[in-house]
Amino acid sequence: MARNGTIILKFFLNVSQLEQHQRFLSRVQDPEKNWKFSSGDIEESQLWDKYQHAYQQALSHTSRPWAPWYIIPADDKPAMRAIVSELVLQNMQQLPLAFPQLSAEDQQALPVYEALLNKDLK
Repeated sequence: MARNGTIILKFFLNVSQLEQHQRFLSRVQDPEKNWKFSSGDIEESQLWDKYQHAYQQALSHTSRPWAPWYIIPADDKPAMRAIVSELVLQNMQQLPLAFPQLSAEDQQALPVYEALLNKDLK
């Protein structure tokens, strides 16, 4: 895809273990969020260090100049969204985007189309 000009952006949203536990606690305490919680979350959280090692390995082995990983701090959701938005915007601004140009013939026909459309509105 990158060879064909597609910009590839990969984001790893990095939540700290403390924030993860705070979010779990919120899910346990708020009846409207209970459905988001699973007892397996506690078990998996005990493997934090192993997960961190696995993430580091996966990111370092799959990051490429044409498809880098962006590691985004995600404890603060609004800040995380702002960072991701800024990266998307920066990459979009590098694209040669432009509206299609009308041919001279099509440009000259616009007043005729405008008159027809205005006629229908009366």
